[in-house]
Amino acid sequence: MTRRRVVITGLGAITPLGHDFNTTWGNLLAGVSGVALIDRYDVSQHTTKIAAMVKEFDPEAHFPGREARHLDTFVQYALVACKEAVEDSGFDASREEDPGRLGAVLATGIGGIHEIENQHLRYMEKGARRVTPHFIPMIMPNAISGEIAIRYGLKGPNFVVASACASSAHALGMAARLIRWGEADLIVSGGAEAATTPLGLAGFSNMKALSTRNDDPERASRPFDRERDGFVMGEGAAILVLEELEHARKRGARIYAELKGFGMNDDAGHITAPDPTGATQAQTVGMALRDAGVDPTEVDYVNAHGTSTPLNDKMEVLAITRAFGDHAGKLAVSSTKSMVGHILGGSAAVETAVTARSIFEGKVHLTMNFENPDPGVDLDFVRGESREMKIRNAVKNSFGFGGHNASLVLGKLD
Repeated sequence: MTRRRVVITGLGAITPLGHDFNTTWGNLLAGVSGVALIDRYDVSQHTTKIAAMVKEFDPEAHFPGREARHLDTFVQYALVACKEAVEDSGFDASREEDPGRLGAVLATGIGGIHEIENQHLRYMEKGARRVTPHFIPMIMPNAISGEIAIRYGLKGPNFVVASACASSAHALGMAARLIRWGEADLIVSGGAEAATTPLGLAGFSNMKALSTRNDDPERASRPFDRERDGFVMGEGAAILVLEELEHARKRGARIYAELKGFGMNDDAGHITAPDPTGATQAQTVGMALRDAGVDPTEVDYVNAHGTSTPLNDKMEVLAITRAFGDHAGKLAVSSTKSMVGHILGGSAAVETAVTARSIFEGKVHLTMNFENPDPGVDLDFVRGESREMKIRNAVKNSFGFGGHNASLVLGKLD
């Protein structure tokens, strides 16, 4: 059987840098930070008082009547991003002969924590009978794939992946494989997260994972910089339309990039700390490159996981060095999280969309706040400003609590 090729034909996003992908992309290239002091709720008892949050979002502007009341915030974000991605791709499900060839493979790391907090408060204050009957369908992680399937008539493969911060990399990788294996012709894929709630913030803060640079929010997320002190929570969503190459060409779709390869494994070492040697993570990169049929020397750019935590960034430098050998120093490396924060289960989706656009336009954004590398680190972290460069192939890394590792290889369509 001829290997079916998978391409990206639609991009949509809502992030701390904008309510659509183009605005987000423009702000990334301009070096704008989405991190600020939290003003949605009282943070006087929280150690960390900053986050990268979606600003001025009005659900009623996107969902008619009472519909928004039946959707958790993470689902709202996913639906907003999906609408943009579908429109961007020019795809119309009503024109397809078989809706069973159309799917939705999405991701979230935590799911409906916003509504869990709201309804628990209502339960404690007003009793069991006042909990909304929509509670369960609002909080279940698969609400995003179910709601998207309903809205767009996608009757093919449909599920949600939850592997912490690697979730949407796994979703995109599995969606691509389903298309490659002939199980679908088009799949809407990506991820969403809205965990910047009082409880979510407290949980991550109390495990000492977050930056406490509260007096200087815009400089708090500083991946790979030796002054980093933890990640900054983010929120939002990104959706990508993945499509079999000939299916895309037949309808005259614009193609941003080809999704060439996917690799995944697990550290099997610690529930939150990564393999400090970078060995298993490097193996993931290697698997993705072999799956793509791409030699390490043919890669020009790495969109790193780059969380701004002491352990992750040190590990990822080792992983990149192990995976690419002498070629590692020739790679441009940047971290999207330096400006949008860590969107947890939605992070890889946002970053993969950014990587696809980088390939399409020949531009990569900087790693904001990168000023001083760890001793002995000699990688080309894009700094100061965005960079114009030709990208033949790019690697997108994602690593999550639980030891989950996933890497994607994207390339320019030849």
